[in-house]
Amino acid sequence: MHRRRTAIALSAVLAAAPLLAACGSTPHPGAAAVVGQDRITVAQLEGRVNEIRTAQRAAATDDVQYQQAVSRTSSLSRDTLHSLVLDRVLDRAAHDAGVSVTRRDVQQLRTSLEQQAGSAKALDAAWLEQYGVAPARVDDSLRTTVEAQKLAAALGADMTTVEGKDTFWKALGQASKDLHVDLNPRYGAWDVSKSSPVDAKTPWIKEVTAPAAVPQAA
Repeated sequence: MHRRRTAIALSAVLAAAPLLAACGSTPHPGAAAVVGQDRITVAQLEGRVNEIRTAQRAAATDDVQYQQAVSRTSSLSRDTLHSLVLDRVLDRAAHDAGVSVTRRDVQQLRTSLEQQAGSAKALDAAWLEQYGVAPARVDDSLRTTVEAQKLAAALGADMTTVEGKDTFWKALGQASKDLHVDLNPRYGAWDVSKSSPVDAKTPWIKEVTAPAAVPQAA
């Protein structure tokens, strides 16, 4: 029960949380972002975006429904890049805290969510609809959700309190600073002082705090 309450608390907080650290201005030809030693190329980003668009097309019953999905995700490239960067920042913070995630952890979360959604297909559809996550990437998304939960626990961050929330985001802020996150200006800036729509579209930010809650497709 305590874990459930902690999960619910995290969701309410992280959905409104700001992005972490500042974006540098160093040019990186062909890169959408550089996170530590990890270079996310424009081609890689476009590949991810195409995966999502293909999944949206497959899920749509007709062209009108597909265009509606495209309209709802008009900032998909930017949001996808910010999600990719934020996931890497979380990885660094988790590593620094000695946190690891097993396949069993991910499977347990998937099983729980599938039971609520009604099927694996329904869960995949919900993640695509609510978060723009292609079906092939859902397990990666669930892994990140578990990682965020475990990080909060390792930090002793009680996400029902302001202090706990501050502790959690301070750890991610430090990780972001250590990684020297640098975004291509084409995709916006990486600024701790500004919130971003991606916060509400990144699964682990919302679902880490309520892993038992499956979003309902519109």
